[in-house]
Amino acid sequence: MMQTIRFPEKNAWAALLQRPVMDTSALEQKVNNILQEVRDNGDKAIRKFAAEFDKVTLENIQVPAAAFAAAEAVLEPALKAAIQQAAKNITTFHRAQQEKVQVIETMPGVQCWRKPVAIQKVGLYIPGGSAPLFSTILMLGIPAMIAGCKEVVLCTPSLHPAILYTAQLVGIEKVFTIGGVQAIGAMAYGTESVPQVYKIFGPGNQYVTCAKQLVNKSGVAIDMPAGPSEVAVLADDSCIPDFVAADLLSQAEHGPDSQVVLVTTSESVITNVTNALNAQLEKLPRRGIATTALDNSKIILVKDIDTAIDMLNAYAPEHLILACNGAENLADRVTDAGSVFMGNYTPESAGDYASGTNHTLPTNGYARAYSGVSLDSFVKKITFQQISPEGLQNIGATIEAMAAAEGLEAHKNAVTVRLQQLEIPNS
Repeated sequence: MMQTIRFPEKNAWAALLQRPVMDTSALEQKVNNILQEVRDNGDKAIRKFAAEFDKVTLENIQVPAAAFAAAEAVLEPALKAAIQQAAKNITTFHRAQQEKVQVIETMPGVQCWRKPVAIQKVGLYIPGGSAPLFSTILMLGIPAMIAGCKEVVLCTPSLHPAILYTAQLVGIEKVFTIGGVQAIGAMAYGTESVPQVYKIFGPGNQYVTCAKQLVNKSGVAIDMPAGPSEVAVLADDSCIPDFVAADLLSQAEHGPDSQVVLVTTSESVITNVTNALNAQLEKLPRRGIATTALDNSKIILVKDIDTAIDMLNAYAPEHLILACNGAENLADRVTDAGSVFMGNYTPESAGDYASGTNHTLPTNGYARAYSGVSLDSFVKKITFQQISPEGLQNIGATIEAMAAAEGLEAHKNAVTVRLQQLEIPNS
């Protein structure tokens, strides 16, 4: 169960807040060998690894069109309605992130602007495992479509009806029954069946994460460094212990390498949340997974809210729940977190599924420098500029002086020849 630490010194925080991340040095060679075989042998390697790792014989690598209609027919109406509502909320939130092009005149005759342009080819990975993560298709597919990506490829080893229904709902037509490292390799390098993409998105186990990092080294972009899921909760005596316990368990059930952290200013919160945690854990179908995750987890008692906020910013959690008085004001002091949930009635599950924000978030402390997936993740920002003859006369001397000072005479001359031409009177 969760270890309880009381009033740790600040110099002990780093060790205390370490994630249960595995050493991947031995993993990299194995993953790299799989990637290279996919690169060299394409579909043949895909079929080989499907038989070896997933114990399946892949006849059709691409999901046939008829399978989507069949999936829709068998899916429960209530679940379809829930997926549709979540899709609507996620679409509303991400569509509002679209930028209008704004031309800025930095000085008379010098115009500059920035334009978002969709990444033309993107790949989405949805793991199989013990739960069909169809919600991640919404989180990745919807912003890809809003951005205007011309080709969206989805790889997943799962043919669960909710996976296929959700893919069809958001407009993804190219779905391939490929999982694991071989799926990342197929999208990174392309095969006879799978188109090559420019950027790969999606969660996965340590093998998938390692594969994404390796293909990133060869020039294929990825969404972000990501690892096991995590949540931190800041709770005071105003929290509802049953709610806090439920939030902790909602992340602990993700996987045995997940981590949850409770930071509190109250001894009674520790007692009450622990009791609620034990009671709820007994009823969880995935209690074995959650129990292992709780062994990696901590309850930390601190002297005051200021210390709690400092500690949580140092931890930089994927998800941060503020179950305390003045949550709105405290939220302004959060500098390092993937996504923040304020108040007793804002469960982290809302962001995972349907509130509208994206649940693909940085883990393992990367929230110090990375944002979660958004519409921006699917576009490039290209800058443009246009200078009139008068504008060049206004800015030319500045460019010439700076280029000369750096010893780059050709840079200077590119301006000088134009200025000289402008000085020639019309004949």
